[in-house]
Parts: sequence; structure tokens; C-alpha cells
Amino acid sequence: MAKKPVRRGDRVEVVYSDERWRLLAELRKRAVQVIRKLREHGLDAIVHGSVARGDVTKHSDVDIVIPYQVASFKVETALGELFPTFMEKSIVQATPQHAPKAHIQVDDKLTVTFPLAKLSRLECEFYGFGGVVNLEQLERGERVPGVDKRLMLIEPTDRGHLESPIIGRESIVAKKLGISVETVQQRVRVLTRRDEIGRTGVYFKRSLEDDESFEDVLKKMAERDPVIRGRLRWGA
Repeated sequence: MAKKPVRRGDRVEVVYSDERWRLLAELRKRAVQVIRKLREHGLDAIVHGSVARGDVTKHSDVDIVIPYQVASFKVETALGELFPTFMEKSIVQATPQHAPKAHIQVDDKLTVTFPLAKLSRLECEFYGFGGVVNLEQLERGERVPGVDKRLMLIEPTDRGHLESPIIGRESIVAKKLGISVETVQQRVRVLTRRDEIGRTGVYFKRSLEDDESFEDVLKKMAERDPVIRGRLRWGA
């Protein structure tokens, strides 16, 4: 079930159980394994969302991102040294304005994503909005603040985290996260609209066969679709 935005409320502390700390350690251990392997192949990756913030649940995934364009074969070669097969490879473009992204879903709990076109500033800041850590921060056990899908600011503490609604506090939250208020306002608009009218879908999603490359599939799609072609040219 989708998490609904919280529109008002007080700042409260959430104390983690031993089980929740164990789950966080397991998910972070997995993230470190994958990001180290990518690093061995010259690729710098980050993990974002609940694994970066610490507020994981049994439903949490490990979302790893290479936040810049890279040849897909390099990513697949690195991941192939850890995983014999992938659950799914796909290209997703959220809206006509967003960069198309490659998603390699290793299994039902781990996905590696990288853009197939240059990311805009707002797209880069999206990851900071949810909270993001790199390999060194993971190895130090560092957690960072970020906003979850309920639009609650999660601020790590020694015992768990503090959480508070962000609606009406966008400027304060932007400063705490080190991103623009424009990004915070955009995420509030998107998530509250999704709550009001239901899931809005994506501009396109195309699953790949095992023998297809991301670049070849995207090139063929761009030849047929001027919107995709235009987004690929943006910032090139």
C-alpha cells in the first residue's frame, strides 16, 4: 500500500528495536558489497533512501545509483561478478522532461540505476532529498537526514531517528538537506498529487531481453519518438 503524505504533526522520536538495527546492518552490508565491486571497475555509486537514512523496514529495498552517464556494459560486467543473473533490465523515463534511466533489478530487494542522458540539477538533487551516502559513509556507519514518501523529514539519532512533517517548512528542510527549495517544493507537489489522484505512471518503460543493450534499445526508441530524442539532446 502506498504511503500517504503527512500534512501536519509534531516532531517525534522513533526508537529502533534490535531487529530493526539488525535489518539495517544487513541491508547496508549488501550495499557495501555491490558499491565496492562497482568501485573496483572504476564506477562511483551511492545508495539513497531508507538505507542511507536508517529508517528501514522489512519492505525496504537497496537502491544503488551511479549518478552519471556510463557505458552499460561496464555496470553489467561488474554486477555479473557478484550475480549470475538479473531479475530484470529496463529503461524508464518518468516524464518527458526526465532523463531516461537504466534499471538493473538484481533481485526483489536490490536495484542499480544509472542515467542514459545528462541529469538536470533537480534530478541530481532528488537523491539528496531522500538522503544519500557513499561507500566511505557506509563503511563508517554514517546515516544522513532525508525525506521519506510520507513527506516526513527523518533525522538520525543514536537511538533511531526524529521525524517531522515537511509541508509548510520547505525552506528549512532544503537548508538542512543542502538542496534547493525548488526541489523540495517539486517533491511535495508530486507526492501530494499522487495521493490525491492515484499513481501517475511513467512516460515509458521498456524491459530488455538478455541479449539487448540499453544503448541500442534507447537509440531505436529515440528514432521513433521525438520526445525521447529531444531529451537525449538536452545538455549534450
